[in-house]
Amino acid sequence: MKKIAYIASECVPFIKTGGLADVVGTLPRIFDKKEYDVRVIMPNYTCLPAKYKEKMRYLTHFHMDIGWKQQYVGVMYLEYEGVPVYFIDNEYFFNGFNIYGDVKWDIEKFCYFCKAALSILPSVGFQPDIVHCHDWQSGLVPVYLKTLFAGSPFYSNMKSVMTIHNLQFQGRWDIKTIKEYSGLPDYVFTSDKLEMYKDASMLKGGLVYADKITTVSNTYAGEIQTSQYGEGLDGLLSARNQSLWGIVNGIDYNDYNPATDSKIYKNYTLKNYKKNKVENKVQLQKQLGLPEDKNAYMIGIISRLTDQKGLDLVDRIMNDICTDGTQFVVLGTGDRRYEDMFRYYQGIHPAKVSANIYYSDELSHKMYAACDAMLVPSRFEPCGLTQLMALRYGTLPIVRETGGLKDTVQPYNEFDGSGTGFSFANYSAFELLNTINYSKKIFFDYKDAWQEMQARAMQQNYSWASSAEIYQRLYEQI
Repeated sequence: MKKIAYIASECVPFIKTGGLADVVGTLPRIFDKKEYDVRVIMPNYTCLPAKYKEKMRYLTHFHMDIGWKQQYVGVMYLEYEGVPVYFIDNEYFFNGFNIYGDVKWDIEKFCYFCKAALSILPSVGFQPDIVHCHDWQSGLVPVYLKTLFAGSPFYSNMKSVMTIHNLQFQGRWDIKTIKEYSGLPDYVFTSDKLEMYKDASMLKGGLVYADKITTVSNTYAGEIQTSQYGEGLDGLLSARNQSLWGIVNGIDYNDYNPATDSKIYKNYTLKNYKKNKVENKVQLQKQLGLPEDKNAYMIGIISRLTDQKGLDLVDRIMNDICTDGTQFVVLGTGDRRYEDMFRYYQGIHPAKVSANIYYSDELSHKMYAACDAMLVPSRFEPCGLTQLMALRYGTLPIVRETGGLKDTVQPYNEFDGSGTGFSFANYSAFELLNTINYSKKIFFDYKDAWQEMQARAMQQNYSWASSAEIYQRLYEQI
């Protein structure tokens, strides 16, 4: 029986700010329980929903040295859908309404979390073969394992995996501070270890000391070894490329299933999507106050509204997109600039644009079922889940060829009738507009080709089961 501990700052259904939480919450449930004992370790934030807090039970507590201080470490426990979850309890660090805030404070908090996550293992009676760490918040775990914990027989055979969900965030601060917060020895703060441009980086520490590194798509694994996408770590990632795996994220195929989804207006399958999918469009138009027209071309965006997502390109061509017969539905929150931008376009094109500047799981499902196309023109995209959900509902993605978008969406080829969506290569508003216009042409003038593409999209398999098989191969190799 292989024992694996997932160490991460967030996990569905308890708390989520991004795709990282989906991976940590879903993957452990997929592995065969006879072969794998997978458990999750995460912080016990005071802002976790009360319904989970009420079910937790107290296991133990102790005090731990970190830097020059002693800190309280409590352990709460809950089993969720067959997966044991340990919550590290410390009100000083994990209070407040948001799980991330001021960077310096976050760094102190997650230095504590990394050391505590390893320290609780003997007292809860779990000795994993592998600790699987996610993003910078758990980046010091592999470092502690090979330094301060290396002398103890309990830890001596543990291996570590470091997964990069987004390389932009690295947990960087000045060396003196991180040394003080972490209590790590001087010798790890050199340029071949944690030091990075005169600062220290927690993520870099994890990448240097982990036995294997993974990231969330094959293309992104290649991209981060270049200066354009490497965020200053491309040299290190190239040097370690023999240990670097790209494994695409999956989605929950029970949750996102047009045949059974209770959140959509009308269910449909491969047999009846031509007739039933359009009913979702008309109902959504009604709900959002757009003109009801089953022949309209409805484009959706479901996204965090940030620079990374390519929305400056959309801004430049929005008036050109909103031609006759096109409707544009947006769902998401983020930078004020983009929130206001979509509200502005709704103001000048009220019959064509619906800007929903909030987040709603329910409305996102309705949009996946109702839209004809889903726009994901990202500047970079480690994996991306929006396009996977869109494919599942026969909503054709229009994506930029980067990261996981390139790996999962095959561009339409009218000559051999292949493809599951549309894509463009350069980060250019002109190319994006051309691609949208090309998709409109296929939608309006070549209905059969469009419907065949929808059927191919719905038959793609990006469930977690296929990703889990690759993770299993990785664990076996370690």
